Amino acid sequence: MASSGRLRLMAMDEEDLQIISAHVQDAVVKVGDIKWLPHEKRIILPMNRFAWEAAPERRALSRLFERRRAVLHFERVEEAKSFGIDRNEGERVLSLLAVQFAPTAAPAGEVTLVFAGDAAIKLKVECCEARLADLGPAWSTPRQPRHMTS
Repeated sequence: MASSGRLRLMAMDEEDLQIISAHVQDAVVKVGDIKWLPHEKRIILPMNRFAWEAAPERRALSRLFERRRAVLHFERVEEAKSFGIDRNEGERVLSLLAVQFAPTAAPAGEVTLVFAGDAAIKLKVECCEARLADLGPAWSTPRQPRHMTS
């Protein structure tokens, strides 16, 4: 059974963005769903995120995990560039590994969305301003993301 609490987070600095990054680790995003709106200085990433925050004691008993439909968006984006992503492959599914922030001339910086398979989106931002919101209830999944260790 899925929990009902919906996540709503806002990041205004690098530390806040690390918290959002932890919550979107292993989210899956379709290339065709990513929306870059240059005139609005916004990028929107609808996703199915793995709910890492779901109660670990419940997961241990049921062996069921949760995913949630969510949206991550960044404001004050001056430029967006993708690497290893073909925009013509709209049905391709990307697995989000991390969201990183590197300050340049404060408060400006560069946000990097790191995906599996050497893919990334780099955002040049006026400042760090991101929001993550769950859009609906969770659903159960028997699969937990696994990461290869080297």
